[in-house]
Amino acid sequence: MIKSKDRRSASHSVDGFTLVELLVVLAIIGLIAALATPQVLRYLESAKVETTKAQIRNLSNALELYYLDTGNYPTTEQGLLALSTRPSNATVWNGPYVKNGGAFSDAWSVPYQYRSPAEDKPFEILSLGRDRKVGGTGNDEDLVNN
Repeated sequence: MIKSKDRRSASHSVDGFTLVELLVVLAIIGLIAALATPQVLRYLESAKVETTKAQIRNLSNALELYYLDTGNYPTTEQGLLALSTRPSNATVWNGPYVKNGGAFSDAWSVPYQYRSPAEDKPFEILSLGRDRKVGGTGNDEDLVNN
């Protein structure tokens, strides 16, 4: 008789969570996500700025190597593509000077603007930043080689 009573009480106990407990846990997770999301997005945008700066430095270094080999920088018309594909008028070209040629876009998937000669330097590589407009501050600031 004791065995049947133990079976009956065991069958009535149900393991698991109540709906209220699940809603409380979901509310806590939602609160944490709401607090953490802005910080993560801010970090992501600053990481894109730093990535673009690093890419501009790498492209500038590749242009210097191009210059050492050819004696001049690619013209504005030739563009950055001259770093990955031999220009038709190049007599000496030891490229490609960059890997993954043709991927000359900033972290926002916008192609870099290249000018040579530039106003006060031999060439200019420009990214308009997150806002894709001239000027701006912070993460919207234009990024250009030194």
